[in-house]
Amino acid sequence: MTQHPEKMICLDIFADAVEAINSGELIELVHTKDKEFHFQNWFEKRLIATDTNYDQAGRNTYPDFALVHSPEGFELKGLAWPGRERDYDCNSQVPTGMHNGRHVFYVFGRYPADLTPYAPVDGSRKYPVIDLVMCHGDFLNSDHNYVHKNKSVKGFGSYGDVMIRDRKMYVAPTPFALTEGTTGLRTLILPADWPVDNRFVAVGNLQRTESPNLVVGYSFDLKTNAIVPQTIPNPTAATKHDFKAYRLASEAPTPVSMVLGRVQPLDNHEVEE
Repeated sequence: MTQHPEKMICLDIFADAVEAINSGELIELVHTKDKEFHFQNWFEKRLIATDTNYDQAGRNTYPDFALVHSPEGFELKGLAWPGRERDYDCNSQVPTGMHNGRHVFYVFGRYPADLTPYAPVDGSRKYPVIDLVMCHGDFLNSDHNYVHKNKSVKGFGSYGDVMIRDRKMYVAPTPFALTEGTTGLRTLILPADWPVDNRFVAVGNLQRTESPNLVVGYSFDLKTNAIVPQTIPNPTAATKHDFKAYRLASEAPTPVSMVLGRVQPLDNHEVEE
């Protein structure tokens, strides 16, 4: 299992996030045309509240926040609820538990899809975090070796001067789809052998099993629009990866378990553009 950092700042940040939710600290939508950063801004306040030094986030940075004094980073995913919760789009970066020597934690926060009740006269938008899951990236994908690159081919079109850019978009299941017992609550998911302090209690043992085959490529037919995956046998097929779900001792000890069966992303025709 992946070795943990000596000083795990993620524990303090998660605890502060839970306290902020319970004390009613709201997400604020600064501009209705830019919903990408509202939950991210809320989380940034958690870093400030815990005196955590971090590199400033940007539109094209990964992860969204990289810590300075600990090899940890945080990727934020705000989800409207009710709405799409089975999976989410990973814009040009496949989920992973390690990136450039940092452990990556994914923070999923759900907020009300209907903001009408949260529209005061002054036009501001402030609304609550409904539930939250912070999970180590290995829970979503344990491969640390894949390197994302965009490639292109030239010569397309009737005049042969059009370039086709292969810009990959990944679609991964969310912890809300992978687990039972996380809805409406605040949950931390870590590799099973990572230590936690006495603020936390274990509420579930979770296990993910590597698949029999690996997708190592694909081909796309421009005439039929058919995409065909290329697979090889997974040399580490059936390997088990163990995780534990935690909550603060002050929170409800509702048990967390894996959803039975393998959760699959949406079919190709259902994937959002």
